Amino acid sequence: MVGGAILRQLQARQDAGEALELVTRTRAALDLTDQASVRDFMRSEVPDVVILAAAKVGGIMANKSYPAEFIYENLMIECNVIHQAHAAGVQQLLQLGSSCIYPRDAAQPMAENALLTGPLEPTNEPYAIAKIAGIKLCESYNRQYGVDYRSVMPTNLYGPGDNFHPQNSHVLPALIRRFHEATRDGATEVVIWGSGKPMREFLHVDDMAEASLFVLDLPRDAYAAQTHPMQSHINVGTGRDISIAALAQMVAEVTGFKGRLVFDTSKPDGTMRKLMDVSRLADMGWRARIDLKDGLRETYDWFLRQDHLRT
Repeated sequence: MVGGAILRQLQARQDAGEALELVTRTRAALDLTDQASVRDFMRSEVPDVVILAAAKVGGIMANKSYPAEFIYENLMIECNVIHQAHAAGVQQLLQLGSSCIYPRDAAQPMAENALLTGPLEPTNEPYAIAKIAGIKLCESYNRQYGVDYRSVMPTNLYGPGDNFHPQNSHVLPALIRRFHEATRDGATEVVIWGSGKPMREFLHVDDMAEASLFVLDLPRDAYAAQTHPMQSHINVGTGRDISIAALAQMVAEVTGFKGRLVFDTSKPDGTMRKLMDVSRLADMGWRARIDLKDGLRETYDWFLRQDHLRT
């Protein structure tokens, strides 16, 4: 999802006359967990800049069901891409992480200096550890080799291209699909995991793509002025959150669902609040612009145009 959004913005720059040569591979064409394949790709293409947006991601159910896959695949992707980029002489790299890197009980909003100050949320600890490792890989290569490898940590993302799988998706696309199907089938109620009390922050993928390229384009001294060699990651979010119950009501309105919302408190809530402190990025000159309800309408319209998702 986010890689596609970044690619669209880069293609728009091309169309506007910027001299860019974009090199991409599909998942089928290049397995990023395979070291030899990534090495051969980097040696063949020798890119000037690498943007690492690939990851194995999922919601609470997926993280609880496949912890070994989440830590292994994400570690392999990061290790292979970052190391082989360096081996091929790449001087500039941007890797995308996740807000789940912060401790379960981190003070809200979560600032970059909260990293590694406490225990992680158990439901996604393997994924979080892999994402923390990605930050430390970039920092270590910067310190030892003098390269310019940067990390951005997005809050919960949504938008066109999201995963709407009924079991393995994140909360917002899962709600969109559930409410769409309930409306289509004339259901009188929709059951939602947990109490509805947890607070979550949501960022449209186009905003994330814009922020990613903003950080990538920053002069090295401007980036260094706002970061630290061993705490170099930057939060990306809106700085505003919403309860899962209020989010569900918003999705119900967007999808036209008129029935009752039922909260299944036997299911886990996860972390009760995950709000990002985005002051570092704001001081650099970037803020999110897409309103949540407007973004939900756009995302649902995109979903409705995807025949394979609606069946």
